[in-house]
Amino acid sequence: MTESRNKTKSPGRFTLSQRLTLAIVPRLVWALLMLVGRTWRFEVIAEEGVTPAFHGFTPGREIYCFWHQCVLPCAFYFRRTHATILISQSFDGELITRTLELLGYQAVRGSSSRGGHQGIIGLRRVLDDGMPAIFTADGPRGPIYRAKMGPVKLAQLTGAPIGSFHLEPKKAWVMRSWDRFLVPKPFTRITVSWGVWTMVEEETSNEELELLRDQLDVALERARERANNHLGRKTA
Repeated sequence: MTESRNKTKSPGRFTLSQRLTLAIVPRLVWALLMLVGRTWRFEVIAEEGVTPAFHGFTPGREIYCFWHQCVLPCAFYFRRTHATILISQSFDGELITRTLELLGYQAVRGSSSRGGHQGIIGLRRVLDDGMPAIFTADGPRGPIYRAKMGPVKLAQLTGAPIGSFHLEPKKAWVMRSWDRFLVPKPFTRITVSWGVWTMVEEETSNEELELLRDQLDVALERARERANNHLGRKTA
């Protein structure tokens, strides 16, 4: 992993209060997540014919997507994969980057609104090195449950397949945010639901890319629906 992929912003770009926040909050979140996360009980399910990724084999040259609302349980569950995640260039993105680095993740900075092309190039290099890349499909600003084009374009450039998954807690605090961010409660069950893979050919037209983005949306929503059904409730 090259140094440029993990490079964070220069401290001079932040105010004093922001620098203090960056020094304290990531370590605090990491400590709380490691403490509470060890009380969570994970149950893995998958659609028929789908092998759960990271479950019995070493992750490699694949792209993985999930909805932004389940960042917290995903960060804990996949912490040993050393995957690389696309994270926005905002101050909030800097907070997330530093927290995830404490958990063993790598980061490429960029988003659909800022530095998108740079982010795609960085993730392409990650895949070329034989390592997995991860997107919060609808992040960082939504709309909720609508995948951005980034994962599909990256798959077109690299030929890597896109895996879809969702982590749904049985009991959680739901934040009043655009993504209905989930904070799993201690000792809760969390369903890890895997959906079908999305494949993108290099010669795919722009119109077909839109259709494949719709297909990715369906795969992610089916994973979320199956997770809720497994927990005995309807999908909100």
